[in-house]
Amino acid sequence: MKYAKLFTPVKIGNVTIKNRFAMAPMGPLGLADADGGFNQRGIDYYTERAKGGTGLIITGVTFVENEIEEHGMPNCPCSTHNPVHFVRTAREMTERIHAYNAKVFLQMSGGFGRVTIPTNLGEFPPVAPSPIQHRWLDKTCRALTTEEIRSIVKKFGEGAYNAKRAGFDGVQIHAVHEGYLIDQFAIALFNQRTDEYGGSLENRLRFAKEIVEEIKERCGKDFVVTLRYSPKSFIKELRVGGLPGEEFEEKGRDLEEGVEAAKLLVAYGYDALDTDVGSYDAWWWSHPPMYQEKGLYRPYCKLMKENVDVPVICAGRMDDPDMALEAIENGTCDMISMGRPLLADPDYCNKLRSGRMDEIRPCISCQEGCMGRIQEYSMINCAVNPQAARERFMAYTPILKAKKVMVIGGGVAGCEAARVLATRGHKPEVFEATDHLGGNLIPGGAPDFKEDDIALAKWFKRQLELLEVPVHYNTKVTKEMVLAGGYDAVVCATGSTPKMFPLGDDEKVYSAADVLTGAKEAGDTMVVVGGGLVGCETALWLAQKGKKVTIVEALPKILALNGPLCHANSEMLERLIPFHGIEVVCGARVTGYKDGYLSATVDGEEKKIPCDGVILSVGYRENNSLYQELEFEVPEIYQLGDAKKVANIMYAIWDAFEVANHI
Repeated sequence: MKYAKLFTPVKIGNVTIKNRFAMAPMGPLGLADADGGFNQRGIDYYTERAKGGTGLIITGVTFVENEIEEHGMPNCPCSTHNPVHFVRTAREMTERIHAYNAKVFLQMSGGFGRVTIPTNLGEFPPVAPSPIQHRWLDKTCRALTTEEIRSIVKKFGEGAYNAKRAGFDGVQIHAVHEGYLIDQFAIALFNQRTDEYGGSLENRLRFAKEIVEEIKERCGKDFVVTLRYSPKSFIKELRVGGLPGEEFEEKGRDLEEGVEAAKLLVAYGYDALDTDVGSYDAWWWSHPPMYQEKGLYRPYCKLMKENVDVPVICAGRMDDPDMALEAIENGTCDMISMGRPLLADPDYCNKLRSGRMDEIRPCISCQEGCMGRIQEYSMINCAVNPQAARERFMAYTPILKAKKVMVIGGGVAGCEAARVLATRGHKPEVFEATDHLGGNLIPGGAPDFKEDDIALAKWFKRQLELLEVPVHYNTKVTKEMVLAGGYDAVVCATGSTPKMFPLGDDEKVYSAADVLTGAKEAGDTMVVVGGGLVGCETALWLAQKGKKVTIVEALPKILALNGPLCHANSEMLERLIPFHGIEVVCGARVTGYKDGYLSATVDGEEKKIPCDGVILSVGYRENNSLYQELEFEVPEIYQLGDAKKVANIMYAIWDAFEVANHI
């Protein structure tokens, strides 16, 4: 078996893990109850990933205290808030995880400090090592007192003791990584203290040192304590991060200090380094969108392996099994950590182990369901897997009688509806007007950085093959076909069409979809009208191909509407636009295109932009005419996807799952 080495055991301290896969810690928002324990959603969520074959489950962040830094219970679990209740709920979870021969570590945090998520911030000022600026809010953090630091250290010991009682095999400290509170102590940019917790590197790491010492004292020296660790911060300035390939002076932790700090942390007693890079000032490194390359942490993990003698865990878009195997074989790391890929498919490991790679549902790195919803709504989900963190409540609904269902449209919504219907035992048939499935995934996946959109389209195609769902290609459905087909239910998922308008020389005015699919060829100099997500990604793709591109946007800024929910995605894309030499003209009203010039009115003045052609990316229009024809003719009819309302991949999949799971 090609990937057999990925399924060999590995040891962290005295804990033997059955394979080389760990579930990376993902924020457990919505998985705690009001007393700081794990709720049933959380227990089911982690157990499902253990059932799917993952060797080590690392929980999302839990807090050790809730007074110095208020977190607004319920938010994340807290091992010291109500210890008896925490042990009771966590014990149920660890026992279920252990049933699948998996191990589980509790990730424990001393707080977020200057990077506290604004929606979760309590009444009190945010804390930090020193009076420094908050990452997002125009507030100055207050410095922790020495007594408060020591109190938090004691809480780590108490929390780890409770975790051990609850059956956890070890803990992970959150973290000297990403610029969280303990990391703020470790980085000189944030730590201007003059006491024993500031100044030299050893002093700045004292907080982290005392934590591991306290836990080992309370739980025994053999109790495993790992550390989430970032050897490089990628901070250009406060609130400003560096981009891949950009030259800048590191203001956070550079690699030289990163290596020195790693050696010290291991000497203090940490049993493994779960390695990434970045900070919330450059959080597209810590939470990499699709614009980051896959396996982006590998060089930094390799550097750690060369300098420390404890296991190194590597995360960061590592869902390619060939890349994972190579990383284990060449000594880059000892374990592969996956967060979002296991949200997308909790059965990743079992499918890979049994040679069913084509059945693994891909993560598309959109961060709409995970990081985006954590930031905006304090809940974790997944765009492509509606059951993630809702396993019990979104389980497939049993049926009493199989229905014959006509699914019109083979885009995302139509494919998901057919998949769910067939999984439940219904008999769907898909009718697609083109010669392929996937809908807008196909143009959307044209840029190299969107390759997983194409992978998702292929996954849907494979799922329908496995479920033996008939797919009728090149078939334009009419009202008469529907009424004559004898169907028990009809799903209209007929998608949308790009909005177009005349500009004059319309032979050189294209839709973004036509350019992305190669139906139309872009010239060397192009204007993209529309600075939304599709327009910006199209412009970035063309610029990366060596084209000169200008974005013309009617609103005061790009990505003002319908941008990515996750700010790591939107902020990186906003930075990539000027970095790749793309000019942006905002507040512009386009008036025409003639003789190689796009005309626009900006601040009351006419502006002419020379270009070989114009790409319109001004949104999509619902294609709902067939549904309107059938609305009063078919007793059971549903409208899904862009045909219902133009939205994103997540809502197309989620709505389709909801409807198809209850037909």
